[in-house]
Amino acid sequence: MKMKFTLKEFKDLGISALVIGFVFAWIMRDASIFGRTNFLFIFAIMLVAVGTAFIFHELSHKAIAQRFGCWAEYRIWKTGLIIAFFLAIVGGFVFAAPGAVYIKAPTKWGLEPGITKRQNGLISAAGPIANLVLAFIFLLLTFGNGIIEVLGWIGFRINVFIALFNLLPFPPLDGSKVIEWDKKLWGLLILTTALLYARM
Repeated sequence: MKMKFTLKEFKDLGISALVIGFVFAWIMRDASIFGRTNFLFIFAIMLVAVGTAFIFHELSHKAIAQRFGCWAEYRIWKTGLIIAFFLAIVGGFVFAAPGAVYIKAPTKWGLEPGITKRQNGLISAAGPIANLVLAFIFLLLTFGNGIIEVLGWIGFRINVFIALFNLLPFPPLDGSKVIEWDKKLWGLLILTTALLYARM
């Protein structure tokens, strides 16, 4: 089943990725990568590492939701982007909540029966699982040399962090919905992520 997108959704995803890429780059602007502290260079690295982590996380939620027949669309949260930008510039720390995939259950005979706990759990688990898959892919890059190795480590760490944060069992985070459906799956995911985090 193909994912369905709107032009506005593409634009919202792109803007969100650019802003959070900028936020992470700004926080690391004084870091020296191969003796280079050029902001545009660091921004390009962050855009690849953070942008892919964010986009694949959200698109995984969307893909599973649409597989269950739901309407699912990513929507930007402008206030969140402004807060993220402001806190990075003024406070020097990351607040990454640029938006989310909004989901509406399919209707039947004009009624909206909702989605089951299992479906909600799988939709929620999809995001952190996507980040774990990306973390392993980026980890493979760390066996390369030069900029590839650096990109690998940055991408690995960011994806593990995003997965771990989203798996926390507190609403409205993904972990709260996964643990409500299947505690064993949540335990496996949080344990895997924690072990990867320890490697950081």
